[in-house]
Amino acid sequence: MKHFLRVVTQFFVFLYCKLLWRGLKFVVRKFTGRCELQRICYNNKHGARRTLKIESSLRYSKNGLLQSALSVHPDKVEKTIDDIMALKKINPDTNPQLGISLQASLLQIVGYRSLVMEVEKLRREPYDCENAEHEDTLMKLWKELRPDTPLTGRISKQWCEIGFQGSDPKTDFRGMGLLGLHNLLYFAEHDKATALQMLNDSLQPKHNEINKPEWEQKNLDKAIGYSFAIVGINITDLAHSLLVSGALKTHLYNVAPEMPSLLHFQQTFCYLMQEFHRFWIEEDPSDIMEFNRVRSKFHRRILRQLKNPDMALCPHFSASDLHLVNL
Repeated sequence: MKHFLRVVTQFFVFLYCKLLWRGLKFVVRKFTGRCELQRICYNNKHGARRTLKIESSLRYSKNGLLQSALSVHPDKVEKTIDDIMALKKINPDTNPQLGISLQASLLQIVGYRSLVMEVEKLRREPYDCENAEHEDTLMKLWKELRPDTPLTGRISKQWCEIGFQGSDPKTDFRGMGLLGLHNLLYFAEHDKATALQMLNDSLQPKHNEINKPEWEQKNLDKAIGYSFAIVGINITDLAHSLLVSGALKTHLYNVAPEMPSLLHFQQTFCYLMQEFHRFWIEEDPSDIMEFNRVRSKFHRRILRQLKNPDMALCPHFSASDLHLVNL
């Protein structure tokens, strides 16, 4: 009985708040002479703060045209904006900036949705050693990270030198598919100096436990604490979860002037790799068994940052500029 009364109470509270909100919007429009979309565009600067509010307004609108605007094809965005302006009885000649602002935000919204589908497609495509393109991409990764060391064979323990778990890297890509490989290669190609430095650091002995000559002599498996390639695949998983959950909207809406692309996602991955490397060193875990704890703590830290609507994790230019960002 108590549960039933609680549900009934919650329903009436929801109904009351919904009616109150709609009534309040009606009064504000009559008082200001502007609809909600106009107020959002005029009162918020371009970026996540504006686009998130526009997205929420469209999603919870009772008008079908406004709701469907969230899922239009990018080529139909301009016509959709014209339809919205006509629906709201807004003269585009006297409100030219409104149309421009709405179009930019709507392109970000539909672009984010397209990016999620593109990333998900890469994630779902498994690595196939019979696919020449897949094999070529993997070989490129080796050459970028080990330019002076020829690979003795496709199946080789040498893969462990760049942080894979065994002699055949394909088994490590199962969780993230081609997405993990493409991210690692993008990092190695576009921010090579940083990638090589991180790889070198990951192979060093723990600075506070044993010196390098002694470590090499004893051949101990006691490096800085993680395998570069495996961490790259894990950080790909983290970036993917941020994207799919919508948490990455704050960042992407702030760095992509219009439609977020795979390039923006890969640059975000580069940033997360560098930040995780710093975070791992700061945490100074005793061994690799603490990886999940450190990763979870790092994930929570990024989520907290992304709650700020003005947050941009990294610039949207070259990955080599990532070190200039100060969080």
